[in-house]
Amino acid sequence: MLPGLHTSDLVLINFAGRRLYDRETFASAMAEALSSPLRDIRTELEVNDIRFATPDVAIVSLTKTVHDERFGTEGPAELPLAGAMTYVMVRQGDDWRIALAQTTPIQ
Repeated sequence: MLPGLHTSDLVLINFAGRRLYDRETFASAMAEALSSPLRDIRTELEVNDIRFATPDVAIVSLTKTVHDERFGTEGPAELPLAGAMTYVMVRQGDDWRIALAQTTPIQ
């Protein structure tokens, strides 16, 4: 379901700095993560700002909060629990899709 919110030519840079190209690669990485202990990591996104570069392109600034339930209520101290996230979204027909997603950990 989550990969379907993205464009087919997506570029995604995750929390750990791993760069993924295209929706199929992202879907494969998500399936792999969900079949590992990473399935116990939940994220929450808060939209902070939306700016339109054009009527069909939006830059969305978000705060990402990580809930790492592998270790109880708090994750290991060396892992950041928040990130500054940016989406570049494009209008495709009547829908909006994420073309670029990038997360910078907040220490």
